[in-house]
Amino acid sequence: MNIYTLLILCLLVGIYLIQTITDLLNIKNISNDIPKEFEGFFDKEKYTKSQEYLKANTNFSIISSSFMLLVQLVFIVFGGFNHANNIAVSFGFGTVTTGLIFAGILLFAVEILKIPFSAYSIFVIEEKFGFNKMNLKTFFTDFLKSLVITAIVGATVFSVILWLFTNFFQYAWLYAFVAIVVFQLFLTFIAPIVIMPLFNKYTPLEDGDLKASVEEYAKKENFKMKGLFKMDNSKRSTRSNAFFTGFGKSRRIVLFDTLIKNHPVEELTSVLAHEMGHFKLGHIIRQMIFSFISTGIMLFILSLFINETWLYSAFLMQTQPVYAGIIFFAFLYTPISLMLSVIASYFSRKHEYEADAYAVTTYKHPDAMINALKKLSVDNLSNLYPHKLKVFLEYSHPPILERINAIDKLSSNLKL
Repeated sequence: MNIYTLLILCLLVGIYLIQTITDLLNIKNISNDIPKEFEGFFDKEKYTKSQEYLKANTNFSIISSSFMLLVQLVFIVFGGFNHANNIAVSFGFGTVTTGLIFAGILLFAVEILKIPFSAYSIFVIEEKFGFNKMNLKTFFTDFLKSLVITAIVGATVFSVILWLFTNFFQYAWLYAFVAIVVFQLFLTFIAPIVIMPLFNKYTPLEDGDLKASVEEYAKKENFKMKGLFKMDNSKRSTRSNAFFTGFGKSRRIVLFDTLIKNHPVEELTSVLAHEMGHFKLGHIIRQMIFSFISTGIMLFILSLFINETWLYSAFLMQTQPVYAGIIFFAFLYTPISLMLSVIASYFSRKHEYEADAYAVTTYKHPDAMINALKKLSVDNLSNLYPHKLKVFLEYSHPPILERINAIDKLSSNLKL
């Protein structure tokens, strides 16, 4: 083992310790007191259940991440990447095809290792706390679909990057950046039409009070969309949500059928007003731009490391294939990726406040918005007292109590 290998191992352990300490602090931050804002929504039994759910998920997450870390460390120390490369090279194909075989071996191994953990999470933890509605057939069908889609999308992107870095050298990162941006935009357009329907059924919302309310609000806000759709989430889970997807003619708003079942029209319209707010305030475009910038930074730094001999020796490789260097770089990039995700989460939380404010000021039903947030928190057994470090590192949405307080303050100032 050389010094570079040791540094890589320390990096992996360091990231693991940060995440584990954060999770443990989050559990320790649990309070037995039901917030006054949730009186009448959370009873003592349900509130205790939410705390037990957090503990169960956190403990399981620590166990699974510990196992995956151990697998990574053993794989690196015993030259697993070099063995995988020997298998890939033995087929006698060119660089791009060999690289795809190499990456495919690693992807398949990781996905297989994840199956028992995913199954336990769904069929034990989610089942115990009343969320799971999935059967084994759906579980394995989803797994196979996800694996195929990941393979197709991943192979396309990896092939382009590999070909460019093999043939264009100095400006490969720039060409790869342009190619990935174009591909990401393409996926954004086709995902609602081609990919998402492979997992769930999307049906236009039937005529009624909800559709009329949303369409009236959308018309008032000059918000044009392809349609309002209902998604059959109930075949997998009792969780509730709504989201905005697509651009141009494919733009649509989707509600989980579980959400429609549990909320009255005013609350649902408030939730959709929030989602429309993200679009009207330019949040989606900003997030995409940030994603593109992050991709550009990653590819540029990759170009600086891809030909460094120590990068390959750190993973105990006997040769220096470019396709392996791309994968090894992902390990080095982890701290930068973590930093960028923290920045992205900060702006995401800021955008959530802004979308809440947009919904309240345009739809003018703050109580409906607050009640919707409370019910969603109760139904999803959300943690009402997340630790500040957990929020800082991982939360894309502000803690629910902070969102409620912000809406209360805004509605008081506006005298709604």
